[in-house]
Amino acid sequence: MNLRQQIESFVPYNAQEAKDKELILRYMDTFDNLLTRDNEFAHFTASAWIVNKDRTKVLMIYHNIYQSWSWTGGHADGDADLLRVAIREAKEETGLKEVVPVMDDIFSIEILGVAAHEKHGRHIATHVHLNATFLLEADEGETLCIKPDENSDIKWFPLDEAVEASTERDLQVVYRKLNEKLHLLKEK
Repeated sequence: MNLRQQIESFVPYNAQEAKDKELILRYMDTFDNLLTRDNEFAHFTASAWIVNKDRTKVLMIYHNIYQSWSWTGGHADGDADLLRVAIREAKEETGLKEVVPVMDDIFSIEILGVAAHEKHGRHIATHVHLNATFLLEADEGETLCIKPDENSDIKWFPLDEAVEASTERDLQVVYRKLNEKLHLLKEK
């Protein structure tokens, strides 16, 4: 299934996901370079909500740019397989060797605003990330290793504490939603 088909088949959980799905599909119809940062206004990213086997904790990194506890993730950089991007970024940013998808489908979608910032001595203008979030699982006992150019700490948090650990209000809303969806999944 290609990226467009994945997004078209995604079933929104709430009004935010429904609207973001609609806009992402519209952007896909409008722009041909959403998989790379060449599109400086909007481009695809993939994030991971990494849970332990009991699904009672989530693994988060302390993000250097945003100075906040955050999920893992990164830019597609030309790769339309966003699950592969999410797994790659999860491993790179945490040092995990084994990360497995709980499901292959997109777990959540969101359009995320990114404030202007400096990265590697270069100004990055305000833009949006067309984000697909994947639910991944890892062993809580596996050795972790920071990626110093991106994060300065890694920690397992109980689900609710993960939300509160983030200082980014917009992402707290997303993390609450991810936990709600995870609880629904556990009930099935």
